[in-house]
Amino acid sequence: MKVKKFVAPSMPEAMKMIRAELGSDAVILNSKVVHKGGFFGLFTKKNIEVIAAVDPKPARSAAAEKRDASRSFTSLVEEKKPLEDAALLHELHELKTMIKQLSTNVTTEFAQYPQPLNELNDLLVEQEVSSDLRQDIMAHLLERWYLHHANATKEQLFMWAKEVVGKQLEGLAFGGISFNKKYVNVVGPTGVGKTTTLAKMAAECVLKHRKKVAFMTTDTYRIAAIDQLKTYAKILDVPLEVCYNMEDFQEAKKKLEHYDIVFIDTAGRNFRNPQYVNDLQKIIDFNEEMETFLVLALTAKWIDMKAIYEQFAAIHIDRFIFTKLDETSHYGAMLRLMVDSKIGAAYLTNGQNVPDDIIEASPEMVANILFGVERR
Repeated sequence: MKVKKFVAPSMPEAMKMIRAELGSDAVILNSKVVHKGGFFGLFTKKNIEVIAAVDPKPARSAAAEKRDASRSFTSLVEEKKPLEDAALLHELHELKTMIKQLSTNVTTEFAQYPQPLNELNDLLVEQEVSSDLRQDIMAHLLERWYLHHANATKEQLFMWAKEVVGKQLEGLAFGGISFNKKYVNVVGPTGVGKTTTLAKMAAECVLKHRKKVAFMTTDTYRIAAIDQLKTYAKILDVPLEVCYNMEDFQEAKKKLEHYDIVFIDTAGRNFRNPQYVNDLQKIIDFNEEMETFLVLALTAKWIDMKAIYEQFAAIHIDRFIFTKLDETSHYGAMLRLMVDSKIGAAYLTNGQNVPDDIIEASPEMVANILFGVERR
């Protein structure tokens, strides 16, 4: 492999130099900012230093030339294409590995990606996508970029990026209530909109799926919490049972045994207090046929989302519900939490209106939100 260093005032000019000397098959191994000239450290000029490489064509022997001359033109074309494809895939694999190793030492502003990919990389940084996920996404995009001969529209790049994100979420459980379990349990910290989200889910079951629905609540700590749920229960014309302890919970189950779906609202006390989860386990029998959703606000920081999930990991979480979609423009933490925990999402909410402002989640929707499609 022929490797050479190029220095130019900008990346486009460096690319011209690389193509002129190494040809269009050259690949970029690394790039960085360098400063040249100046006087006693002043008036220096910023340049881009790029290291590029290309595989030289191997010399052919006289015997090989003679053999080639005897072959038909069709055979040569068919043989050449698999060899070129195999060499390109091998080179791209090496390049992806090298980029992952080098990217931690290169600043975001002058990353070693072609300019169209740099724009996507900057967007992922802005979205606060974790560095490991971002590098994985960019490595896949770079591979497709070179497979398409460094020629793709912005729309194609965004489509590829969404496909990569979809692959990262592949295999996780997505979608709303499964209707395979009678009890739907909603847990989460205070202030994330659990009760309103619960009402939206119940309204969908009543109005769209024609299910016989009931409410239970263990939220006896928050002022007016029961009154709020009573209001929703009255609007939907469904019963509400209040549970202060496990005995109340068992009695409520008997009263509501003829209902299709029973929604359980829980107290949103401080998630940093382990006693909260312990209290939940005393009031609710998690061994029953129950589907549990952890509600998280998208306005929360990644470190808080992670702490909340770890606090509630003592109970089985089926899927996440992400609220306050309309109150933020950064969604990287949502992607990271699902990938790290291997738990998908059931719903996203984007307002306070009941029964509206709730969307059933899917990998495609998450990718669209991350790249701005659903927000436009």
